[in-house]
Amino acid sequence: MRITGGALKGRVIKCPDGIIRPAMDRMRESVFAILGDLDGKSWLDLFSGSGTIAIEAVSRGSKSVQLCEKDKIKVKQVLENVSITEKELGVRIGCHFMAVELFLKKCKDNFDYIFLDPPFPYKYRLDLLKIIDERNLLNPNGTVMIHFPEEDMLPDEIGGLKLTDKRIYGRSIVHFYKKNPQEEQN
Repeated sequence: MRITGGALKGRVIKCPDGIIRPAMDRMRESVFAILGDLDGKSWLDLFSGSGTIAIEAVSRGSKSVQLCEKDKIKVKQVLENVSITEKELGVRIGCHFMAVELFLKKCKDNFDYIFLDPPFPYKYRLDLLKIIDERNLLNPNGTVMIHFPEEDMLPDEIGGLKLTDKRIYGRSIVHFYKKNPQEEQN
């Protein structure tokens, strides 16, 4: 996998051992293009896999980035990928190796962007979005993105999160939810 934009554009990221379904380059490039300028923004990458999304966020200007991955087999490669990025750009990526559900329940930070890429068979996507909303983990004007298979469905509203965009990439979909978007217009 390669970083698709920013300071590290073209850099190859190594995939860790174990089961991994890396986000397609085309999908990642599109998602980041939709978001635009990330300078100084905070980012959370859930179900991180190799850390590519977190590294892409740093490459494109995010200054406060965290990732969460529970598969212990991936720890060594994720830490190697992240340490190279930290040396090149001087931005530390906080790494949490635990279940995403536990991380979200313990997390005390807020983020401008939260990206979820759970395994396609994962059945608790809606529950995770509810936790993000209920725990107020998204900053005002923040965006949650969730990548899932086309055969699954997610509602347009989840508490204070409202669907503002939807993109289709092959057999997968990315939903973009904003925190109370109608309040931003007032």
